[in-house]
Amino acid sequence: MFLVTGGTGFVGAHVVRALLARGDAVRCLVREGSDLSNLEDLEIERAVGDLRDEASLRAAMDGVAQLYHCAADYRLYCKDPEDLIRTNVDGTRAILSAAEDVGVERVVYTSSVGALGLVKGGSADEETPVSLERMIGNYKRSKYLAEREADKAAARGVPVVIVNPSTPVGELDVKPTPTGKMIVDFLNRKMPAYVKTGLNLVDVRDVAQGHLLAAEKGKVGEKYILGHRNMTLKEILDLLADITGLSAPRVRLPRAIPLMAAAVDTGLARLRGREPSVPLEGVRMSKYMMFFDGSKAVRELGMPQSSIRDALARAVDWFRENGYVKA
Repeated sequence: MFLVTGGTGFVGAHVVRALLARGDAVRCLVREGSDLSNLEDLEIERAVGDLRDEASLRAAMDGVAQLYHCAADYRLYCKDPEDLIRTNVDGTRAILSAAEDVGVERVVYTSSVGALGLVKGGSADEETPVSLERMIGNYKRSKYLAEREADKAAARGVPVVIVNPSTPVGELDVKPTPTGKMIVDFLNRKMPAYVKTGLNLVDVRDVAQGHLLAAEKGKVGEKYILGHRNMTLKEILDLLADITGLSAPRVRLPRAIPLMAAAVDTGLARLRGREPSVPLEGVRMSKYMMFFDGSKAVRELGMPQSSIRDALARAVDWFRENGYVKA
């Protein structure tokens, strides 16, 4: 039996499907009241529990040979930052402890390139120096600290392999993620301009395969960037324009304008008890080119490198078919 946390989410749903396609028995840890649309019609076991409830984690781990810990609280705005710590850091520590107690054969922990260092004018890799002080925002800080929990578990003998997905794109992005929201905004003509920034895009199906390959071939205690193609935001929008036939924004905004707008919107959101339309942390992150070198995963794991155009096209089709795009 293989346990997947976060199976209702974007990456986790694809990991579940990759395991099922291989013929594995899968159990998913799901929270009470979760949106289960990504698990509909799949032949899986469901274990109701929460990363904050250690008893539920130990029950879910019963009889499990491998754990894929994909679950995380992925919010760039959170009124109480301790919520992120409780789920991403404390929850990771708890489930790794439960995995240790049952003696699992392998754990794949889903971190993020957001927990890695950056290289000005170049591409970062797994060895790029990084520190907590250089993390922008509460989400990145929580993922950095959660990755340290995985390091500690590996050091005491838990067979943990860490994977750091870059920016996955494709179908089943139900929330959607910030990148998915960018695609939806583009389709709904809500992106009149852009800023100078960049991302490393990767097909979400390749990310799922990267998880399985990490379990099979990854070295305990090591981390692997699951990425593919470095692209500027302008290049991404131009590719979306080519795929959809819609026009790409032509105006590049000075960074000060979206930064000021996000600061005002975030302040008002905090006062009114809502989420900001443009989180300040997201704009602050856009100051940097989030470029990464995923060659280690390709070389050591056999990580696939599928077409980014095809992945974006699938994302576009899925958002259109599932009501995210206005007629």
